[in-house]
Amino acid sequence: MKNYILLFLFFTISAHAQINRFFYEYKFIPDSNNKTDVKNEMMYLDINKNGSNYYSRDKYVSDSTNLVEMNKQIRSFSGSINVNRKEKPGTVSFKVTKTYPDFTTYLFRNISSDRYKIKEDQKPEWKILPEKQKIGEYNAQKATTSFGGREWVAWFSTDIPFQDGPYKFYGLPGLIVKIEDTTGSHIMTLVGNKTLPESAEEKELELPQNIRVFGVGGKELEVTEDQFRKAWKAYVNDPTKNMREMMMGNTDNNKITFKVKTQDGKEISDPNQAFREMEKRMKESLAKNNNPIEPDLVK
Repeated sequence: MKNYILLFLFFTISAHAQINRFFYEYKFIPDSNNKTDVKNEMMYLDINKNGSNYYSRDKYVSDSTNLVEMNKQIRSFSGSINVNRKEKPGTVSFKVTKTYPDFTTYLFRNISSDRYKIKEDQKPEWKILPEKQKIGEYNAQKATTSFGGREWVAWFSTDIPFQDGPYKFYGLPGLIVKIEDTTGSHIMTLVGNKTLPESAEEKELELPQNIRVFGVGGKELEVTEDQFRKAWKAYVNDPTKNMREMMMGNTDNNKITFKVKTQDGKEISDPNQAFREMEKRMKESLAKNNNPIEPDLVK
């Protein structure tokens, strides 16, 4: 999805209840020690009369496909449920919502099987600069802000009459068509758009009752940023805690079993050994994802 044709050059939120979907190419470097490994993900910014949602296309498609498959297995339950991700799962798991007109902003992030709803208590404070340039098809103007532990450079266009943008960014006199941090680690660029009927809006995924899958759904906990930081630190120190609690807390007749393969292909079925292997992998993954979009949130 590199070359998008801008399908609509005029944007309205009318009584006909439309969704204005903007496509952003999100390039980011997860590991600050390996700057050649640049990830690329397509993000949606869906705007309607009530607010906006910013989320990964790949993750939504993958979760939707897997939820349909899980529901099929539950309806014909035979003692086990196999979650096999057939679609590209997506690298970006967070979602950001904003509610108009006050731009109340929430970040949704998963930790293990739990989902956190984190209210943003600060708004971006912009310095609008006179510099202008063309970004794609749009005339854009430069603005800067310090937010989340990074310095950001944004380009906004008054050609698009929304004071919104990707992630938690908003408040400029036009849509943000490009924004990047000054290290070049996170870059979000508008590459296309289209309008949709409101009925086409992506709905929040819900798992069947009593089913928990890591990274999909899960109980939602509304917390402050400080509470999230505390939960994140606990997870970093013990990333398999929730998995162990799920295993120990299972009182149903159907015993939960799982198998793990080591990097050399050896299969591990002993629970204690499997947890040790999973903990090792998860800590290695955390170490390689040391360059988050918002460092202040996980410090």
